Amino acid sequence: MMVAMAEPVARVALSFSSPEFFAILFFGLISVVALSGDSVVNALVSLCMGLLIATVGVDAIYGAERFAFEQPFLLDGIEFLLVMVGAYGIGEVLTRLRAGFASEAGAAGDGQARFRTALPRWAEIARMKFTLLRGTLTGVVVGIVPGAGATVSAFVAYGLESQYGANRKQLGTGAPEGIVAAKSAATASVGGALVPLLAMGIPGSGATAIILAAFLLHGIQPGPQVFVSSTGLVYTVFAAVFLSIIGMCVLGYFAIKPLCKVLDAPEAIVSAFVVVFCFVGAFAARNSLSDLYVISAFGLVGYLFERFRFPIAPLVLGTILGPLAETNFMTMMVSFDNDWTVLFRRPISAAVMLLALAGLLWPLVRAVQQKRRNARFPERTRQA
Repeated sequence: MMVAMAEPVARVALSFSSPEFFAILFFGLISVVALSGDSVVNALVSLCMGLLIATVGVDAIYGAERFAFEQPFLLDGIEFLLVMVGAYGIGEVLTRLRAGFASEAGAAGDGQARFRTALPRWAEIARMKFTLLRGTLTGVVVGIVPGAGATVSAFVAYGLESQYGANRKQLGTGAPEGIVAAKSAATASVGGALVPLLAMGIPGSGATAIILAAFLLHGIQPGPQVFVSSTGLVYTVFAAVFLSIIGMCVLGYFAIKPLCKVLDAPEAIVSAFVVVFCFVGAFAARNSLSDLYVISAFGLVGYLFERFRFPIAPLVLGTILGPLAETNFMTMMVSFDNDWTVLFRRPISAAVMLLALAGLLWPLVRAVQQKRRNARFPERTRQA
């Protein structure tokens, strides 16, 4: 599906201008909000904080200095990798530290459990064929949405399985359908996320944002023209994805047993290594000591987000997609004489904007309906 969709999407993208690109990026940001947790307000707060972080540095259009506070290292902006590693990596370690690490005996007991690795039989695959199909299609579709990525795809697929799966009542008790739905969606989202990256130059996930950075380092700008100017590169990316899937299966089959030996070590020691690797990676990116302070600050932010139940994904993806959205919005305003209504006068951008607004309003409408239902039938609410 990745190979089949990339070129047609690129052909359509050739007719896109800044309004269409901004509408797609806006849709990606709103999709993350609509699919992140139960509280839309918390997700919006997280997203807005990510967009605020994305404005730090020098404005790409007018060259104005913003929120640098006379600190030279902030003039280049805040790297989204620092936000991601700090919020997810160090933030999780701080959360586990507050909860109390597992004891050495408990960790060893879990790690020494006997198990064996075996491929599923055809009968087992056939029994879960609809779960596999649902997860795969969900991963491709959600992966195409800019900014969604594997994590959002996995949650959406798991939610669909819990609503429509034949074995939905057993999800959460170790039923294999939950694992198959989430993991097939996460794997399929890789191909889906590469479609907007190659066709429009918009990263579909955090991982493809890193790939975009690698392309830019080598002087390659992904987008519709890459299918004409660098055809060999596109074929190489396709081949690499196929090979990586095969390699992932082989690595997963043989490496799962030795990797599970990590569970034999006390969690405090494992967490210490996680922190070390986070700091080494942050320092290696630009060889800047200031980045270590930045990653520490976002580790604290990630811990506070976990503590007060704010989703981290909108924060990170707002940092990733914010500069792209701002650049396209400012380009649109300059090109169309500050007329923002052009977003709703061009057919493609209007359709995408309306879908984005519908996705933002739907969770609010659903919450109001649930509140009215609870008020009408209070006895059912008490029994639940």
